[in-house]
Amino acid sequence: MTNTATSNPLKTEPVGKLLLKFSIPAIVGMMVNALYNVVDRIYIGWLGPLAMTGIGLNLPFMTLLMAFGMLIGIGGGAIISIRLGEGNRDGAEKILGNAFTLLIIVMSSISVLGLIFKLPLLYLFGASDATIDFANSYISIILLGAIFQGLGFGLNNIIRAEGSPQTAMYTMLLGAFANIVLDPVFIFVFKMGIAGAALATILSQLISTIWVLHHFLSGKSKLVLKRENLKLDPSLISSIFSIGMSPFFMQVAASIVTIISNNALKNYGGDIAIGAMTVINAVVIFFLMPIFGLNQGSQPIIGFNYGAKQFDRVKQALKLAILAASAICFVAFISTQFFTVYLIKIFNRDPELISVATSGMRIFLCMLPFIGFQIISANYFQAVGKAPKAMFLSLLRQVIVLIPMLLIMPHFFGLTGVWLAGPIADFSATVVTAIFIFNEIRHLDDSYKLEMV
Repeated sequence: MTNTATSNPLKTEPVGKLLLKFSIPAIVGMMVNALYNVVDRIYIGWLGPLAMTGIGLNLPFMTLLMAFGMLIGIGGGAIISIRLGEGNRDGAEKILGNAFTLLIIVMSSISVLGLIFKLPLLYLFGASDATIDFANSYISIILLGAIFQGLGFGLNNIIRAEGSPQTAMYTMLLGAFANIVLDPVFIFVFKMGIAGAALATILSQLISTIWVLHHFLSGKSKLVLKRENLKLDPSLISSIFSIGMSPFFMQVAASIVTIISNNALKNYGGDIAIGAMTVINAVVIFFLMPIFGLNQGSQPIIGFNYGAKQFDRVKQALKLAILAASAICFVAFISTQFFTVYLIKIFNRDPELISVATSGMRIFLCMLPFIGFQIISANYFQAVGKAPKAMFLSLLRQVIVLIPMLLIMPHFFGLTGVWLAGPIADFSATVVTAIFIFNEIRHLDDSYKLEMV
């Protein structure tokens, strides 16, 4: 009988080869996901700087929609993986049916509530009389199609969980390319402006939703969406929510940060500053997506070898992932510091926005060379089952340090203080993460020595 642990390529193949094999599909998927958002911002930027601000004002809405998709999609996907591992296909299909029903109910409820309270919420998010029409036109259509985002994203996580990563990647490719084609048609050909960008987005998500539903109804998938499994089971709902709660709260925290950031930008830099930050975020997301792909690729390698007590391979995988992420961040740093204006002009050519965004990008992203190390190291703890440490280190950079800095720094330095909040949070998180990871490596070395005795 073959020993699975011994023959598993995660334990035997060269770590560098494994990292490439696992990371490249994930990176492609992440880059496509980034492209989805970047293309929107490029076309919308051509409508003017206040249109770009309108998109920035809607980021909290968009983040919350993603949060609920993650709550159900990631939570359901994780349980489905466990059920399939147990050989319990019926149990996995019950989770699929419950997740489908939950996505419809939750996303429809958010859509209705969002449409009712959108105007006061947009003002809370930092809108002004000059930008409210742009923000309102965009989010009204997005909320009408929220169910498509929820189903497309949530069920795609389940496609990945059932063991069909290529199909899941095709879902993202299909949606992204549809968005790229439809954006200019609705914005410029039909002269719908920012509302056209929103319509292109939800139609792209509808196409993705049709694709994932066809996958589960065609009979070609490992799991089938069956009518008898659509009735909600409270115990299954509880299990889905308990596992999906961690990424959900991370997204909610990101939404809160965006709200605080938008208000600080508005108070100290006006509407243009929010548009500038929207451009900066679009640029940095494009550079960070490959690092998130590296995280996805390295996680099973690190996790498997940690469980197998192959600590030398754990360290090698961690080291290679950090080096690759740091190389990406160094390229991003050079690009954002020395080619700043060229990057901004991709999105908008308004002189005032270019001036504000140039200064902001150079300050806000000045710690980029260290971010790759911080993100990969925080993910290491997730990979080895130390989720509380992973969550703390992730929140440290994105929330715990950043929020106080956004509230304090502008009082002393105005708009520059808003930009400075980012690198202060990045540097602080990197220092703390370095202490955590070096201490962890020391324990790995000690454990490795004991194993060799």
